[in-house]
Parts: sequence; structure tokens; C-alpha cells
Amino acid sequence: MPGFKFFATLAFSTIVAASGALAQPQAKATHKDWSVFVRDIDGDTVCFAATEAKDKSPKSVNHGDIFFLVATWKSGAAKNQPSLMTGYNLSDAPAPEIRVGSDKWQMYVSENESFIEASAEEERLIRAMRRGANMRVSALSVRGTQTNYLISLQGVSAALDRVAAECG
Repeated sequence: MPGFKFFATLAFSTIVAASGALAQPQAKATHKDWSVFVRDIDGDTVCFAATEAKDKSPKSVNHGDIFFLVATWKSGAAKNQPSLMTGYNLSDAPAPEIRVGSDKWQMYVSENESFIEASAEEERLIRAMRRGANMRVSALSVRGTQTNYLISLQGVSAALDRVAAECG
């Protein structure tokens, strides 16, 4: 598992890319496979839990860094917003898919990130993540490569509780 400095760099490049703010995220905790960060963006505080994919396939391609994040804004702009961030641009057809147990969610694509459209579905995913041991994500690159990722859910409940304590 990468250290706080690695995730702080990741958080800096992903969560604030559009805002132009330059303050570094503060590492708050590590809970098994998940880390928690807090950062200020344009007068709001964003708290998030992040983890790196445990397994990537196919093994024969360069995936870059693959992360799953769950972000909450102190202002209430978003709460427990899950997203996948890949090291390549994603295709939107077929849509990336998340599976926890037998439950499935479709995601929409924005370049190298994907999100769940409806907040009710985000909440359903978060509940499943808290109950599950791992999550599987499948996606298609814009080059046509089908990819699959295994995301550990070890520590996600404690990480999300810490996010809620920091930004709830």
C-alpha cells in the first residue's frame, strides 16, 4: 500500500485539478487498505478515503495508477461520492461497472474518471462496500482494452467513518 505522500500527490492532482488551489491535502489516517485525507478547496473542505487496486488485469498492459475514492464536501455539495480514477482515458460504451457480491452499478465517464449518476445508487454502493470484502470494477479503455480491477474493502468502514467525522 502506498504511503500518505503518494496519496497526497494523487489527491492534489485529482480532487483539485479544476479549482486551481495549490494547498496539499492533509493525511489523517490509514485503516488497513484505505487512507483518509482532508484538503481545503476554494473555501470548502473536502474529505476523502482512497485505496489503490489490489489486482489489475490483463497483466500484459500498462494500467497506470488505479484508485478508488470516496469524497465528502463539508459544505454538503456531495456526500460519500464514489469514483474510479484510472491511468488512462475510459470509454463510455460499455459503461464501467462496479460489482460488490451480486450487486452491480453502472458508472458514467469523464476522461480518466468514472462516477455513479444518482445519489441513491451512491448510497446503495457505500452500504454494499461497508458489508463487502472486495469490489470488482470492469472498464474499457478508449483504445478498446477491457480491464478489470480488484479493490479491497478492508478498512473502508473505518475510513468512511473518519471522513464523516472530519467533514460530516
